[in-house]
Amino acid sequence: MLDRSLEPVVELARNGLNVRVVVVFGKHKLDTVGYLARYAGIFHMVFVYQDESQEPGLDGAIRCALPMTLGPVALVLPDIVVDGPGAPGTLLAALDRTAVTGWSVVATETREPETLRQMGALALTREGGRLSVEAAVDKPADPARYNAFWGMVAASEEEAHRLPDVLDGRADSPLVGGVALLAESIVNYNTAAG
Repeated sequence: MLDRSLEPVVELARNGLNVRVVVVFGKHKLDTVGYLARYAGIFHMVFVYQDESQEPGLDGAIRCALPMTLGPVALVLPDIVVDGPGAPGTLLAALDRTAVTGWSVVATETREPETLRQMGALALTREGGRLSVEAAVDKPADPARYNAFWGMVAASEEEAHRLPDVLDGRADSPLVGGVALLAESIVNYNTAAG
């Protein structure tokens, strides 16, 4: 599963980009740290222990990682896999699109309420040939207005400081107005849906 989620990151390195992967871990993830050694010759890795003072959830993990980032930043979760024939190139395309609005997402369309309740839900619209995020919320209680969910998020260097807000329901989502790229499918290995 981890190898599949990192395929788009490996593709960035194959395209000649200088890639730094910031891995946030806790004491229960030490085996994962050892497993990632196989990628040492492909991209640079920085390991950051999750400081619980930054909050224990995913938004706290992102806060711990942000000081280690340079340039545009992508959020690639180990249990969320973008799937389909063009999947490896989707992250590169998403990073390229951050120049347009500062934000982009790799998403897949669905109206399945249970899936949308478990994911970062999006309301996507077409504007002048471009697919844009009209609304975004993480794990909505009422998913009726949403028609897609994201699997990866990319932010420009100038916008990366707001990456925790993608998951923190206390702030407006910075994804609104961002560019959306559609993937054939996105699998969430933590749920039966995906």
